[in-house]
Amino acid sequence: MKQVTIVVPQCQVNLNSVGGAYDILRIANDFWQRQGNEPKLNIEIAAFAPEIKSHNDYLAILPKDIRVIDKTDIVLIPALLGGYENAIQNNRELIEWIVTQYVLGAEIASMCSGAFLLAATGLLNGKNCSIHWSRVKEFQEMYPDVHIAKDKIITEENGIYTNGGAYSFLNLIIYLVEKLFDRNTAIFCSKFFQIDIDRSSQSPFAVFQMQKNHGDSIIDQAQTYIEQHIDAKISFEKLAAALAISRRNFDRRFIKATGNTPVEYLQRAKIEAAKKELEKGRKSVFEVMNDVGYTDDKAFREVFKKITGLSPLDYRNKYSVKT
Repeated sequence: MKQVTIVVPQCQVNLNSVGGAYDILRIANDFWQRQGNEPKLNIEIAAFAPEIKSHNDYLAILPKDIRVIDKTDIVLIPALLGGYENAIQNNRELIEWIVTQYVLGAEIASMCSGAFLLAATGLLNGKNCSIHWSRVKEFQEMYPDVHIAKDKIITEENGIYTNGGAYSFLNLIIYLVEKLFDRNTAIFCSKFFQIDIDRSSQSPFAVFQMQKNHGDSIIDQAQTYIEQHIDAKISFEKLAAALAISRRNFDRRFIKATGNTPVEYLQRAKIEAAKKELEKGRKSVFEVMNDVGYTDDKAFREVFKKITGLSPLDYRNKYSVKT
């Protein structure tokens, strides 16, 4: 029987990811036993503190004392609710415990922003990591040695799992259920909890954020110009000249400030504008394409699908307001 330990850091934690993971694994274990099998898992929730409060003290959990768990087979780290640097400082003992368990052979899985705590162990250095699309820039700044698997829901590498997205931890747990039990048990759990199985991309859910907190006034002006001329064909040579900066220096500073090349930023800004129009459902795909400055239908569809994972029509049908 495998020992699963859901750890609870001493900080603001998404306790839904704790309870959700516990419930899915418990139901999987029960289903497995109903098929005439011996139980596969012993699931415990543990921490260094006797009580963990979260969500402005509206929610609390009473975990098992983690110090009595000498060895576990699987460690699950729940999502954190911000304050990542403080969370790391306040959980040094837990971080060391996680490293020890990995050295002893345990597999480690982080849920969404739990990756901030997992990365503090150093175990993610040089490895791929999935993180919520809204936390990518902050994560990269804190952990430059970790490779971001952009848009991926789940990564798996050398016994370490990560997932991106607040409630896509459900997909991670279903994924682990299939590995721990079998496909049939994973399908049962996906149906029981009504979770889409095999979802692999965050792209349809991502909202492009116009990164403006970088402090580079020249690039801020460039971003404003792009956003105000979303339907235009922009020459970045001319834009750089108008800002009295060389094109090479412009590109370098733009990437440093936003994480995107000027061309990528323009494409993402156009597609984000297109998404908002498609969500309203009032215009055809062709009209929206023209509104954001595309004249080539094939190019528009290719860029749209590359960024969102869906065709413009599929996106409109999925997210437009139903009347």
